[in-house]
Amino acid sequence: MLDIKFIRENTDLVKAGAKKKNIKVDIDRLLAVDDVRKDLRQTLDKKRAEQNRMSKTIALAKGDERQKNIESMRYLKDGMDELEEKYKEAMKEWRELMLRVPNIPDISVPEGASDEDNKEVKVWGTQTSFNFQSCGHVELMTALHMADFERGVKVAGFRGYFLRDAGVLLTNAIWQLALKHFVAKGFSPLFVPSLLRKELFMGTGYLPQGEDDLYKTQDDLYLSGTAEVATMGFHMDEILDAKELPVKFLSFSPSYRREAGAHGKDVGGLIRVHEFYKWEQVVLCKAQHDESVRLHEWLNRNTEEFIELLNIPYRTVVNCGGDLGLGQVKKYDIELWVPAEKKYREISSSSYFHDFQTRRLNIRYRDEEGVLRFVHSLNTTAIPTPRILVSIIENYQQEDGSIRVPDALVPFMGTDVIVA
Repeated sequence: MLDIKFIRENTDLVKAGAKKKNIKVDIDRLLAVDDVRKDLRQTLDKKRAEQNRMSKTIALAKGDERQKNIESMRYLKDGMDELEEKYKEAMKEWRELMLRVPNIPDISVPEGASDEDNKEVKVWGTQTSFNFQSCGHVELMTALHMADFERGVKVAGFRGYFLRDAGVLLTNAIWQLALKHFVAKGFSPLFVPSLLRKELFMGTGYLPQGEDDLYKTQDDLYLSGTAEVATMGFHMDEILDAKELPVKFLSFSPSYRREAGAHGKDVGGLIRVHEFYKWEQVVLCKAQHDESVRLHEWLNRNTEEFIELLNIPYRTVVNCGGDLGLGQVKKYDIELWVPAEKKYREISSSSYFHDFQTRRLNIRYRDEEGVLRFVHSLNTTAIPTPRILVSIIENYQQEDGSIRVPDALVPFMGTDVIVA
């Protein structure tokens, strides 16, 4: 959430940011409602002061004078009830409009309407090719008894899957390597809940715009699509010690997404599933733009290094304005090479938000001058499973149908090849 004072002082900039993100929000209406809200607040404050003054007068008055003052107080209270109702209505509209105002993208964010307009900034490795007839991950994992997609659909419905045997062992090996790699970077590992209260999604910016992609329970709780949401709630309504910043979490949770609007996309295999698991890097730092930029580059590089450990070809793109979320200032995507499709597929997103999330979640620190400030927040996918299995299986397939295990995973896997 942006500060209303900042919006007033930088109206054209905020409008330009919304336009660049292709997000529709009526800034002029917001400012008009803010004027009404402030006027009503001032009037109410004056009437409350008058009410307090009259209460003291009534306490000292006697007889007819006292009764006259009581009647005046009753008239004043009736007027205040009407003002209170108008103020509540103004505040409701004000909050709804404020929640829809997007953060301003960085000047380095390219123009564009969708992910097709993202700009490639890095390519690593050589796209894998084979001198034999290669297969896709569904065929390979089924033949090797690493996964069962038919029974997955039978049990869980559309996009359901089972991982089994070597599929489970390979996934566990990936998790163990991720723990070793990212904890060595100074992250504190954290297991977080996936079933969360609505205010966490409002605070991180996933609501109200992203409700169609969330699963909601009958208890008005939501299933999260990333460990970021719960992790950002860890320090909600707290004042952090500046000496402890930056706070760095490596968070793990089951994750759930409805994939609304994607019913005709990637209907087979592990590319786009409803239930999965993610390790997520989440950082809280001082309210300094340069610090956010530095940490953003560092977080994205951490995941690149992990992919390089697995020796999988990848590219990194910087997301265009139309492919940014409500709160993101800038975002990178890392995409892995998928041989069966002959294309790169997203495996990680890295974003920074300034104080957009922390202002909503009320996470602050006291700076060197004793001033309370909202911290800045950042998050980056460390690694998602089972999606990364797609690239590992397809890039490491061998002519006899077996899968060579990436060298970095062999110590955790216990074998260097997966056979039927």
